[in-house]
Amino acid sequence: MPIGTVQALYRYPVKSTAGQLVRACAVTGRGLRHDRGWAVYTDDGGIASGKRTRRFRPVPGLMQWSSRVDDEDGEPLLASPDGRRFRVGDPAASKALSEAFGQALTLRPETAVQHHDETPLHVITTSSLAALGNITGSVVDERRFRANIIIDTPGQPAFVEDGWTGSELVLGNGAVLRLGPGMPRCVMIDQSQAGVEAAGKTLKLLGLHHRAEFGLQAHVRQPGTVRVGAAVFLR
Repeated sequence: MPIGTVQALYRYPVKSTAGQLVRACAVTGRGLRHDRGWAVYTDDGGIASGKRTRRFRPVPGLMQWSSRVDDEDGEPLLASPDGRRFRVGDPAASKALSEAFGQALTLRPETAVQHHDETPLHVITTSSLAALGNITGSVVDERRFRANIIIDTPGQPAFVEDGWTGSELVLGNGAVLRLGPGMPRCVMIDQSQAGVEAAGKTLKLLGLHHRAEFGLQAHVRQPGTVRVGAAVFLR
């Protein structure tokens, strides 16, 4: 059954930096091509993030940096808040990060330890963004959730994707996703990032009204290509 269209696509070539809005992207077995393929590592081997877990280490301010891929077959570019740009494989990029944050930081590609928090893809809907906006009393910027795929679902009820768990999502004539449970949220959704101001209550209100979950986790069932404007079907 048709449930909407692809409204936006985001990928984050360097984890925990501001991402790249794209019009189309290949979907591989590990998610959108180049998504979180690189990460910043601390000197104890942790992955720099906005939170602390077994894998992650908080590096406040990293989300003010940004990353993008201009050449699909080349290395991502990392940009500092003041506009300096570096190839991620250039030692100068790690040096610039270390100097900016006052600690030893190194850019590395993904190996055996995955860079994604939960699953290769994260899907949210405009219906849920509107519902959360009603709860918080203000428009919620979709970038706050760092999702990969935003689906426009006009006329659908609040948190409509809750009922999609276990189903498959067909993106146009290309990729097919297997939808998992809700995506658990953390303190990062209230933190500032490039172009998005800090918020003080989003996580708390989401916890009170929706189990601190927002959007769905997703795995790739069939690789393909996804484009903005493509029809989305649920099966």
